[in-house]
Amino acid sequence: MPPVASIPDTPPAARRGRPRKTEEERDEGNRRQALIAEAARLFRTKGFDGTSTRDIAAAAGMQSGSPFYFFQSKHALLHAVMQEGMARAEASQAAALDALGARASAQERLRTLVRHHFEVLLGAGSDFIPVMLYEWRSLDAAQQQEVRALKDAYEATWMPVLRALHRAGRLKARPEVARLFIFGALNWAVQWFSDGGKLTLDELTRQALLLFTGDDA
Repeated sequence: MPPVASIPDTPPAARRGRPRKTEEERDEGNRRQALIAEAARLFRTKGFDGTSTRDIAAAAGMQSGSPFYFFQSKHALLHAVMQEGMARAEASQAAALDALGARASAQERLRTLVRHHFEVLLGAGSDFIPVMLYEWRSLDAAQQQEVRALKDAYEATWMPVLRALHRAGRLKARPEVARLFIFGALNWAVQWFSDGGKLTLDELTRQALLLFTGDDA
């Protein structure tokens, strides 16, 4: 009887997608995020020029030289704060609109956009975008261009809503000009809003809609 050829073992199926991060890689990712979060908080409260990398490292519970392991300079860390802020804002804005559903009216969409933007500016963990608004000039030209592109993508989501309201006669100003006025007004709330005052973010949203379209419904 001829020998039976042996069948080689079937190799295990290759895992799809990205390989899992090691413990060390996860720790580095967490430390980087901690630096970005503390930098955002300090840049907002003390200003970019008034904050040192030593301050940021201490706030994140790290050695004074640790930031330079992740970022070449304080300016690079500022850039990362703005990138992170815009990435978070765009993702949460998309999620807020998706939750409305496709049948939501333009006014309902505007209400959601305005309420979300107030949350980004004034809610919990809202240090990132105010830093972008008031420390913009500290970036170099290339960094400004990149962050501007992220900001434009975020604001572009508002344009179909504003155009629909304009067609319906509920927004009197030209949509492209209205966008500039609206963001100017909303962003300025960072300067005067107090969470210890009488206005909640919901009431602030209602008042903004009355100003922009004359109707909060």
